[in-house]
Amino acid sequence: MIRLALLRHGHTAWNRAGRVQGRSDIPLDAVARADLSRLRIPAPWTDTDLVSSPLSRAVETAMLVAGRAPRPVAALTEMNWGDWEGREAAALRADPACDHRDIEDWSWHYRPPGGESPAEVRARVLAWRDALTRDTLAVCHIGVMRVLLADGTGWDFSGPAPFAVKRNRLFVLERTAAGWRHLPDTPRLEDRPE
Repeated sequence: MIRLALLRHGHTAWNRAGRVQGRSDIPLDAVARADLSRLRIPAPWTDTDLVSSPLSRAVETAMLVAGRAPRPVAALTEMNWGDWEGREAAALRADPACDHRDIEDWSWHYRPPGGESPAEVRARVLAWRDALTRDTLAVCHIGVMRVLLADGTGWDFSGPAPFAVKRNRLFVLERTAAGWRHLPDTPRLEDRPE
């Protein structure tokens, strides 16, 4: 049995402004750095393999909460949002000529102009996940996490998701003989001792 814990990176200025980040390499903001420096990974995840997206916001989150450098994994790079990267999501949704949708109205084949679909993200992240040989903690992005959690819960990007990706929590998937499944417990990052 192998487990994979997923942790979303800390906030960036673009997150707080409601801007679509995707593959744009936007760093953590000062508040996120300060908050994450006071937190740490809970046991038993402290000694597992540590990987992250190669984007700086994920690498830095991993270093702050784990106290060590992660191994960058290209497959964990955020979904490519194409022409929408850097734009405010609310403005995109308000534009009648734009097909920007809430996640409940996607499908596996929904694609931003010039970007990639959840099905394409799934192909790259499941190939990486299925090659894991030991327990692993991955610091990555909400798009990657949604795809992995969708696969682990059977959700098909239609209707409300059976999970909510929150920060500072580990979302755990477990490989069993029947395949990967999402475990309901979401351990929180712990306060670092003074």
